[in-house]
Amino acid sequence: MAEAPPSVLEAALRCRCPRCGRGRLFAGVLTIRDRCEVCGLDLRAHDAGDGPAVAVILVLGAIVMILAFWVEFHFSPPLWVHAVLWPAFTLPAAILMMRPLKAALVALQFRHRSSEMGM
Repeated sequence: MAEAPPSVLEAALRCRCPRCGRGRLFAGVLTIRDRCEVCGLDLRAHDAGDGPAVAVILVLGAIVMILAFWVEFHFSPPLWVHAVLWPAFTLPAAILMMRPLKAALVALQFRHRSSEMGM
């Protein structure tokens, strides 16, 4: 009997293949592999598009602005502190948010469009 595919949440948080749950989804930081290294699922047709980027821009942008205002009004640091602090916080946070969001959209596409892709 075949093993049940992982849930969308599990595949997204672990950044794993949406079919087998064992193969790594990313070949680089944000580059999706062509095929799953375990089950051979063709991942080229699954495209997350701009959805994860838009979500990160809206959510992380709001968080960073709230934190920047809070730091400014509570500590009044010099401008150079903001110039160093917020890029150093924002870039890693954006990457940490993008990977699971991108994996979630790939997993959702696999679940809902798999018959269209001949899988």
